[in-house]
Amino acid sequence: MTATATFRPVPPRPPLGEPEHGVPHPVASRSLRHLGPNWFAAVMGTGIVANAAATLPLQFPGLRGAATVVWALAALLLVALSAAWIVHWVRYPEHARGHKDHPVMSHFYGAPPMALLTVGGGTLTLGRDVIGLDAALAIDGVLWSLGTALGLLTAAAIPYRMFTRHHTEPAAAFGGWLMPVVPPMVSAAMGALLVPYLPEGQFRLTMILLCLAMFGLSLIAALITATMIWSRLVHHGIPQSGMVPTLWIVLGPLGQSVTAAGLLANAGPSALPDLYAKGLTVFSVIFGVAIWGFAMLWLVLAAAVTVKTARAGELRFNLTWWGFTFPLGTCITGSTVLYSHTAADIFAVTAVTLYVGLVGAWAVVAAKTVRGVLTGPLLRPA
Repeated sequence: MTATATFRPVPPRPPLGEPEHGVPHPVASRSLRHLGPNWFAAVMGTGIVANAAATLPLQFPGLRGAATVVWALAALLLVALSAAWIVHWVRYPEHARGHKDHPVMSHFYGAPPMALLTVGGGTLTLGRDVIGLDAALAIDGVLWSLGTALGLLTAAAIPYRMFTRHHTEPAAAFGGWLMPVVPPMVSAAMGALLVPYLPEGQFRLTMILLCLAMFGLSLIAALITATMIWSRLVHHGIPQSGMVPTLWIVLGPLGQSVTAAGLLANAGPSALPDLYAKGLTVFSVIFGVAIWGFAMLWLVLAAAVTVKTARAGELRFNLTWWGFTFPLGTCITGSTVLYSHTAADIFAVTAVTLYVGLVGAWAVVAAKTVRGVLTGPLLRPA
């Protein structure tokens, strides 16, 4: 006697995070499907808290140790986000490719290279205390190279796509337009830290000249873009509430250009003839003070618009709030480098005051980001 068994095929379960029988899976809200390059702004904002503390005019016991911990947090966040972004590209390639064609999200492709550069600079200034100078130099060299290559790509590719594929209205200008063109300025500042460690001669000369070229590339593109943003504000008023924090991004190229000029002046004597090294120092102070003045004006305007929006009850949290952190941090590093060259107390007081504000802003934004991830809305489509 033989027995026969009837096997019923079991329908395959949907992938993790996908709905089953039309019912949303509880993990769906936390899916990586909608992860975008704008998330790397969290690495930038965290890293600048550490980097700004490393050279702050007011140093006290425990500050460098705390800054090193924040640098380590930024480094871990960079690794985690990079891994998540790779998974995002593998699992959801259509969504990933769609970001580069999106008229808003595409500009935030400037965030990943700046995240690499920020963590790399922190590795050399703070991480060396933990992993040693040789390891710090190796890691910073790799991150600087990757960040610079990606940053130059975004500085050319994203504006090109704007010119040729997007139909942009005059009222569309917003702070995010600066994101693709700022990475070369960050490369110039972070590259200046590497100059003294390179072999003497052509290596140092090439490096500092490359950094100066990226300084000019980014500065001119940023000033043109900032002019369009100013024009948009004059002719069309302040942007919708969700875009208000992006006004702070204008501070990024301003503060970072002051920082880069000062750090390149510091590196000048090891790479340039004496005449040009002295000239670079003079330029860094004259240029730095002038740009610093406009940065303070924009800081007041951006703060006033933000307060106005908040009082109207319209300033609801989203990832653009990270725009309050990194740009403000560059104003701190710019003020610090001006203080180191001029010994003017106004720059020291400004740096310390703004740093207190930066730490407070970072704490608020970081807490809201963690809450948004845990409860789901930050990983859902807008």
